Amino acid sequence: MDLYSIGEMLIDFVPGREPGSYIRNAGGAPANLAIAAARNGLETAMCCSVGDDDFGRFLLATLEENGVRCVRQAPCREAVTTMAFITLSEEGERSFTFARKPGADMFIREDVREEDIRETVIVHAGSCSLSASPAAEATAKALRLGRELGKLVSFDLNYRDMMWNGRPEACAAKVRELLPYVDLLKVADDEVSVLGGEEALPGLMERYGLTLVVETLGSQGAVGFFRGERIPIASRSARCVDATGAGDAFWGGLLSMLRFRGVTSAAQLTAPLVREAMTYGNVGGWLCIQGLGAIPSLPTRQEIEAHLV
Repeated sequence: MDLYSIGEMLIDFVPGREPGSYIRNAGGAPANLAIAAARNGLETAMCCSVGDDDFGRFLLATLEENGVRCVRQAPCREAVTTMAFITLSEEGERSFTFARKPGADMFIREDVREEDIRETVIVHAGSCSLSASPAAEATAKALRLGRELGKLVSFDLNYRDMMWNGRPEACAAKVRELLPYVDLLKVADDEVSVLGGEEALPGLMERYGLTLVVETLGSQGAVGFFRGERIPIASRSARCVDATGAGDAFWGGLLSMLRFRGVTSAAQLTAPLVREAMTYGNVGGWLCIQGLGAIPSLPTRQEIEAHLV
């Protein structure tokens, strides 16, 4: 496989084109990213556990229809569905209401296997509670195995993770436990602030051996930090790469471009490659926004290349 994505899945109801209409959407950053990469032509697998009910079947079908192989399908005993109801204001601002109900469990447990990690090139994880849970333990295990086996390791830090238990500093400490295993880190500006701000990133990268940190900045675009260089990429839209699904399209596109260029390790990265991959991902995020962030709007390689300048 090119990409092995690990983490949470959930059900979104994304606003449709007509007022009051919603699109049922299988979400969660690692799932969205896996689908984005698969739609770009990468051989992609997703590690998740889902229940045998209508929600679980919908999640599995969505993965399969979009070219992602699910490597775990056993339901968990404590099954919960997270549903995010997302609304848009006239200015394009999104608000979220989360509800939880009995249903499919989208969280991985202890079922990350070395043989799955061994047969892939890029290991990606994210959107997973950083508390003392089996899901967090499985995420740490996958990242650690990826590093030990010489894979390219990617991690998407999620805002909800940073607010774990309402104690962002405690969560930041948990994040730092994972960073020694990570090559490529995706963060938003509010997450960077918890980690000490942009000015702290060079020291953080040197301390933990991070090769690339990409900060998505909403309407200002994105900026990459790579070997002492700051690489800015301007946004194409006022509703930029952190809208629902678009950040995942951005990162999925970035990882896809690195694979297109034959990158198999962080040591092969160069500043021109990073800029090219960020530009490619930025177009992918912009295209996703045009489709309201639903999974069918995650763009293909052909669609992204048609819009590259």
